[in-house]
Amino acid sequence: MTELYDVAAIGNAIVDVIAPADDQFLADQGLVKGSMALIDDARALYLYDQMAAGIEASGGSAANTVAGIASLGGRAAYIGKVANDQLGDVFAHDISAIGVAFDVPRLADGAPTARCLINVTPDGQRTMSTFLGASNQLTVADVSPDLVAAAKILYLEGYLFDPIEARRAFAKATAIARTHGRQIALTLSDSFVVERHRAALLGFIETEVDILFANAAEVCALFETQDIDAAIAGLNGKVAIAAVTRSAHGSSLLAGGAVTHIEASPVEKVVDTTGAGDQYAAGVLFGLARGRSISQCGALGSLAAAEVISHYGPRPFVSLQTLAAKAGL
Repeated sequence: MTELYDVAAIGNAIVDVIAPADDQFLADQGLVKGSMALIDDARALYLYDQMAAGIEASGGSAANTVAGIASLGGRAAYIGKVANDQLGDVFAHDISAIGVAFDVPRLADGAPTARCLINVTPDGQRTMSTFLGASNQLTVADVSPDLVAAAKILYLEGYLFDPIEARRAFAKATAIARTHGRQIALTLSDSFVVERHRAALLGFIETEVDILFANAAEVCALFETQDIDAAIAGLNGKVAIAAVTRSAHGSSLLAGGAVTHIEASPVEKVVDTTGAGDQYAAGVLFGLARGRSISQCGALGSLAAAEVISHYGPRPFVSLQTLAAKAGL
């Protein structure tokens, strides 16, 4: 089949509500700074009422990544579930408007569209409370064989490792990708996901994954160690490429047994770290799909991450393609 897309991604379709907060607010609301917690609908409504005025923006980890790929000039498609409601309209409009293919049938009855309530402290740290809603209802029927087969890389969001039906959707998508000789990428998403599913994730990584994305906490959780270098070395032989972000210390890319260190791109002020890892993945995936070197892929990831942490919101405000051209990438 002809390749129509650089990347096809599967993930939780979420609308983010992002607002400023201080440490006292987090303490008053029982929120652990820098964490992600799953909440129910009632808690989501209550917390929303308590938050400061903010912005609403389409989010979801893998959706943010394909938005970054589109901003880089790439071709992307997305599979995720929203409800037939107002936030579902917002998500569908936003992702289609940036040129990402999205045509998954909406959930007609049941839970509303997912939302993530993000409180951002002055140091740029984000504390997330997520109501998964309709996004948790993704099934194998939502995976289009033609769409997956038409993408050079299939990108899977680790958050969807929780629901059994979504994991079955992963299995269907990876089987299609393998049949057509495509690469399969996975992001670990969160250390809590790793803690819940360590054994299953390791098995999935070893048998299905070509490209793995993680941050330092996630890869250390995967191997139950505090030694980041040992954790990265543990991936050698399990995947063809591993990309591990290390916050202000840049990132490390493992490929062919060698580790390449990429410096973090400079940022005048860190405003909001929401989406940093997602945009880093966008740069690396775009580079890999276009045949760039490992160091160029890492540099693209670093550039994309730097853009998104300079403002509120998980997606680029300016053209990453333009920024990459200015940087000689």
